[in-house]
Amino acid sequence: MQYWLLKSEPDEFSINDLAKLAPKVEPWSGIRNYQARNFIRDQMQIGDGILFYHSSCKQPGIVGLAKVASTPYPDPSQFDSVSPYFDAKSSIDNPRWVLVDIEFLEKFKRVISLTQIKAMPQFSELALIKSPRLSVQPVSSSHWQQLLALGR
Repeated sequence: MQYWLLKSEPDEFSINDLAKLAPKVEPWSGIRNYQARNFIRDQMQIGDGILFYHSSCKQPGIVGLAKVASTPYPDPSQFDSVSPYFDAKSSIDNPRWVLVDIEFLEKFKRVISLTQIKAMPQFSELALIKSPRLSVQPVSSSHWQQLLALGR
């Protein structure tokens, strides 16, 4: 099993939105960064753990847990000419962008704020600190366990 941090702007899609869908799943669409795409396409597997992170908000931070609920498949928004995620260079025969479905597991009792994470030396190697703009990031097993303890 691998662990991931996925970022979402809460005014677009929040942990509460995901919780309302439970037990249904939500496609994690709109990823348009090649490194993030490669993580999804090449490494994500059903059952992998997800730290759900709210970004671009008053208090950015980790707010809950989800899990990967599907294998990667082509993101349909890349083919939709009215979608903000449309990609004219992508084709059905050769799609550029993939997604996975995610499933809600838990909302944390407290937000693990970015400020809090940055203040803790044990997280200095966390991708969130080293590559803060990346919307899909791997998380080590050790960091996963530490962050779970903080959130619960």
